[in-house]
Amino acid sequence: MIKICVSGSKGKMGARIIALAKQDARLKVSGEFDTGVDPEPFIKQCDCLVEFTTPQATAEHLILCVKYRKAMVIGTTGLSDSEKEKIKSASSQVPIVFSPNMSIGVNLLFKMVEDASRVLGGEYSVKIDEAHHSHKKDAPSGTAKELARVIKEARGDINIPINSVREGEIVGDHAIVFDSPVDVIRITHSAKARDIFAKGALEAAKFVVGKPVKLYTMQEVLGL
Repeated sequence: MIKICVSGSKGKMGARIIALAKQDARLKVSGEFDTGVDPEPFIKQCDCLVEFTTPQATAEHLILCVKYRKAMVIGTTGLSDSEKEKIKSASSQVPIVFSPNMSIGVNLLFKMVEDASRVLGGEYSVKIDEAHHSHKKDAPSGTAKELARVIKEARGDINIPINSVREGEIVGDHAIVFDSPVDVIRITHSAKARDIFAKGALEAAKFVVGKPVKLYTMQEVLGL
């Protein structure tokens, strides 16, 4: 049985991760904590920390996971380039799964968009539309930025407009539009509930514990 610790346990994501983990026979929630609680005792006794918090908190928890050689699953968004570099550096000491989106469906979306970008020629312009709930602080979303990165890697360093909407309680919508003079191709994904991210994070935790030290992606977790 894999012992996981969940940070941000009072948040919406943390609560769903804990609830779903308790239904999984392969997992045990050995600890949970939120702001104002010393995380060290909880991290010390787990096999893997599942982290969906703030960039600052993630950086602090990263240090503790390295100290105690604990695996990590990181779904925190809004990280700066320097904070991402710290995650990359830590992955030389502990195994880490880091993804801007833990959803199985969205990671399949990344693969579909990569394939489309390679096949469709330069006559197709590309744009990304994304929408999230009004409480989401970062814009564009980490998922939209990753989609843009995937497209640029396949097509070259082209301009990719990203339209971001923040309203209501939208869980997460992403649409990639390839537009040519003769047709339009749309690839879309809409999240109905946060459980899709929580389920993906738990799959990542089961995957990463016991793996060699490395920075893993959800593509590797899912075998895509």
